[in-house]
Amino acid sequence: MVDKIFEEPRLADVYDWFDSLERPDLDPYIALAEEFGAQSVIDIGCGTGNLASRLAALGKDVVGIDPALASLNVARRKPYSDRVKWIHGTTEMLSGLQIQADLITMTGNVAQVFVTDEEWISTLRACRGAIRPSGRLVFEVRDPAKEAWKNWYREQTYQMVEAPGIGNVESWTDLIDVQLPLVTFRSTFVFHRDGSVLTSDSTLRFRSQSEIIDSLAAADLKVDDIRDAPDRPGLEFVFIAR
Repeated sequence: MVDKIFEEPRLADVYDWFDSLERPDLDPYIALAEEFGAQSVIDIGCGTGNLASRLAALGKDVVGIDPALASLNVARRKPYSDRVKWIHGTTEMLSGLQIQADLITMTGNVAQVFVTDEEWISTLRACRGAIRPSGRLVFEVRDPAKEAWKNWYREQTYQMVEAPGIGNVESWTDLIDVQLPLVTFRSTFVFHRDGSVLTSDSTLRFRSQSEIIDSLAAADLKVDDIRDAPDRPGLEFVFIAR
């Protein structure tokens, strides 16, 4: 089931406005694509298409795959989106499409939305089958030891933006439940134009570094490197596997 924040059209339309439009957190992925000489990229959980479109602008062959149609509709409106192959679906479709790439990415919280071991291992195996022999899988996860969820409350997360054609929109996050390794939170959006209040609940799984290494091995993937996330130093792990 797709979280409402990605699947509800009104929420998908304002999603990018609550993040930095420049998305500096994606810069390391652009740099890694260049470092590895990747010409073809599959972006899993591509959402509103920021990374996929940026890679396409650099002349890469890009596939963006996501289960949220509303987010893909936003992605298709972005510059260079016509150069991206957009797929509405999940990683289960990769084998049937017979697509292979030099680089597969999962940015943001994507790697943590697979809350069961079965979902996660299945996703990793699908990635393994879609990576070229010299290719790599890159994804980031939050370090559970840093307990990021302790900052997920209204006073810490409140924002208000003015979205073109939509008007002022308020948003904040409330922590709902912590039963490690699962953490559930609620995102609230208030649309000033008509007073609508929309909420979306999300659950992330926080896996330890050793758990992720073991899961990669179970999917016949080997860790090449574990790096720090430049935009959140000391708070996340960036895994590079092949």
